[in-house]
Amino acid sequence: MCELSAKNVHASFNSYTVERWREHKLVQAIDQVAEEVPVAMIYNGISHVVMLATPEDLEQFGLGFSLTEGILHSASELYDLEVVQRSEGIELQMTIPQQRFAALKQQRRNLAGRTGCGLCGAESLQQVRRKVKAITSQQQFSTDAIHRALSQLPMIQTLQRLTGAVHAAAWVEIDGSIAHLTEDVGRHNALDKLIGTLATSDVNLSAGFALVTSRASYEMVQKTATMGISMLVAVSGPTGLAIGLAQEAGLTLVGFARNGGHVMYTHSQRLIDQ
Repeated sequence: MCELSAKNVHASFNSYTVERWREHKLVQAIDQVAEEVPVAMIYNGISHVVMLATPEDLEQFGLGFSLTEGILHSASELYDLEVVQRSEGIELQMTIPQQRFAALKQQRRNLAGRTGCGLCGAESLQQVRRKVKAITSQQQFSTDAIHRALSQLPMIQTLQRLTGAVHAAAWVEIDGSIAHLTEDVGRHNALDKLIGTLATSDVNLSAGFALVTSRASYEMVQKTATMGISMLVAVSGPTGLAIGLAQEAGLTLVGFARNGGHVMYTHSQRLIDQ
């Protein structure tokens, strides 16, 4: 039977006593288990969405979500963000310009209840197919940079190494070095946290690319393209809808990046064999 040992409320992980079955033997052991916590995004006092997320890098999560969902147009429009711990979860209480708040109320999205859910709660097809500005960056990246970054991931994915249960999103520089990495039980959340980190860092978004340890869904492409990032690399495959959006947005989409190989789906002119 799995039992929780002295839970740390709203920790990123906790220790559980488990029964491990190996080679026809049952052994009691301690496992580190990733936690997911309800996180409410509250704008100007009104709750907009509740996400299930890993309770770390929450300020970056709030900012990144606000930017990639088109709620804010720049980081400077987030006037204030307070992380409020509740017994039942966490509130991210954000203050935004009245103009953005009015647009948000008109949008009336309700995304409650999923772990980094995709397009859940969009009320119309028009909301799903949100337009993104075409990416025109001419920056090229070497194939070696992709695989250099991939080789670094196991060493710096701290939470994944402990729990084996989280996704990561990384910002990779031209030489293949990883400058920033965020982790979360939800792949969309990990990417939002990364984008929130980039938005408050002195980073040239045309001089690097995003790497995710998941599949490349439509919304992952949408979030990346919304920020003007020119390349998204995923360790698993994309969906057909994601490929279509990447082609339309001018985004270089790379999938199945692992074991020394990868597949290029759109705008492959940005990748050179070096």
